[in-house]
Amino acid sequence: MKAQLTEYIRKTINVTEAELSIILSYFKPLEVEKNELLLVYGQTSQRTFFVGNGCLRIFFITEEGHEATRYLAFENNFATAISSFISNEPSSEFIQASEPTTLLYISHEDFYHLLEIIPLWEKFYRNYLEKAYIHNTNRLMSFLTLDATERYKQLLEIQPNIVQRLPKKIVATYLNISQETLSRLKSKC
Repeated sequence: MKAQLTEYIRKTINVTEAELSIILSYFKPLEVEKNELLLVYGQTSQRTFFVGNGCLRIFFITEEGHEATRYLAFENNFATAISSFISNEPSSEFIQASEPTTLLYISHEDFYHLLEIIPLWEKFYRNYLEKAYIHNTNRLMSFLTLDATERYKQLLEIQPNIVQRLPKKIVATYLNISQETLSRLKSKC
């Protein structure tokens, strides 16, 4: 799994072998079971995760008591409750394994320590934040400009693995539609 992370880092920043070795030394392995929670509402996000195999889901509970999935991280992607991780304040989100998942994680303290000792880690972090911003902006725009059918078709086009790998309940919470609506869309598309 460290080979996956190495490849990801090398695609983002041009670090030396020594710098890469230091960076990798801060990442620890973790295996989690399906549905296991890594962060719950009210905890402060103290870890950033790199998915080696499996899927992490970041979600929150609406005022009506329904789950709303904000982000799904499959293999070779990072995930954290980013607002809490940055602000060091309690999270309004949950992080859950949607499948049995193998991870590498780095603590908040170690992540920020790398920013101090490896100058290129700032570029890595900026890239990470930019990707998160673009993803969140595109998701928000889809909710504001597309109807449920268009959002489902877009999901099939851009991220078909979500529909292929995850239960209907999670896919529905990701699209912000009911499971019944999702079933109708699946039969039409």
